[in-house]
Amino acid sequence: MDATLAQPHDSASGVAHVRQAARIRGRLPLPGDKSITHRALILAALAEGESLIKDGSDGFDCNSTAGVLASLGVAIERLGEATGGRVDRRVRSAGRAGWREPEGTLDAGNSGTTLRMMAGALAGFPGYAVLDGDASLRRRPVARIIEPLRRMGATLHGRAGDTLPPLTVVGRTQLGPIDLRMTVPSAQVKSSVLLAGLASNGPVRVREAIATRDHTERMLRARGVVVDEHDGQDGAHVVSLEGGQTVLASDEQVPGDVSAAAFWLVAGAAHPDAELTLERVGVNPTRRAVIDLLRSMGARIDERALDGRGGEPVAEITVRTSELVAIEVGAADVARAIDEIPALCLAAACAHGTTHIRGAGELRHKESDRIAGVAAGLEALGARLEVDGDDLVVHGAAGRPAFGLRGTSVMTHDDHRLAMVFAIAGLLAAGETVLDGARSAAVSYPGFFSDLEGVRA
Repeated sequence: MDATLAQPHDSASGVAHVRQAARIRGRLPLPGDKSITHRALILAALAEGESLIKDGSDGFDCNSTAGVLASLGVAIERLGEATGGRVDRRVRSAGRAGWREPEGTLDAGNSGTTLRMMAGALAGFPGYAVLDGDASLRRRPVARIIEPLRRMGATLHGRAGDTLPPLTVVGRTQLGPIDLRMTVPSAQVKSSVLLAGLASNGPVRVREAIATRDHTERMLRARGVVVDEHDGQDGAHVVSLEGGQTVLASDEQVPGDVSAAAFWLVAGAAHPDAELTLERVGVNPTRRAVIDLLRSMGARIDERALDGRGGEPVAEITVRTSELVAIEVGAADVARAIDEIPALCLAAACAHGTTHIRGAGELRHKESDRIAGVAAGLEALGARLEVDGDDLVVHGAAGRPAFGLRGTSVMTHDDHRLAMVFAIAGLLAAGETVLDGARSAAVSYPGFFSDLEGVRA
């Protein structure tokens, strides 16, 4: 095989060897959307009754959320075997009132989404809980969660001056209202406050300078909760709900993850002989920025709309070999495509001209410092990048053989998105690319390396 994933004796993370592909062809069913799966599990646990979640993500992160909820007494049943990173789950719950105080620490694993959103859900639960995770999660900031939830009446504490996990949450049956103005765009913080707001005795408002992904708002509405959205007089995007509303049990058909699609869109557009079709991709307007940014770079991307469920638009997407050009990516674009910026850096390295990506500081607070990690990895592969504070400058190398990329050993920092972007770079680069920590891809895309091998024509 040209792409293999080996388990070395001295490491649990795995090493991948990826060789350049002569042609890329294929039709890929993507793993279930990670963001939607997290929310579907939590909302099903907040509802009284039974919910079916079809084609949800089987990645480590979403399994962490399922495990945390199970520790609270929620019955979560996997239906059949997982396929291509997707699994069906049945959730039975008596609602938040039926949760039990956990006997031990709630393990969020590597998942910042689990920690932040469950903190909001637990703020309205009258019990004691400790959310913790792996070494990477213990470096993720929690002050932005602690501050608003404390204002609502919950008791939260972290270590290092309430800035880092583990995170202790002592909730209350009834929380107070809040009018929160967010200084850093974060759908996770917004969602955490909205989930807590269901236990509020008054209105809960979140004001965003830049509108972030709206899965929580859509999914709450689909479960009977009235959520208002409007633009404020100051230009802020305002999301609000009245506390005390009941979440209804509901089934969810999870679309394919657009963040996972981003890697294949870059592979198909940048490779000199490629055509890929991606099945049932979620194209929510607040998540599809990577598609639109790649199109602005000249990527030949076709969409065919499909029937979606739960208020989420879905499409079949085909990408073909393209002539990419540099673009300007501003802070608003970064906020809308935060998880896809590493993949966009690879596309920029294969484009004509120089791409500027501005205001990407939030990438420093992910599973790793993704600004430093993507710059170091792509530079090792032969790309030319500059880091200026929270900005990235990528000098394209189009016109040179294999875009000037050459295979080498690259560190993934056990970050799933870096592992996948460097693997895609390996399909383009001359020779062999060796990735340390490649098993981290299973955090969001368990079948990634099998799909990588499968797209070779």
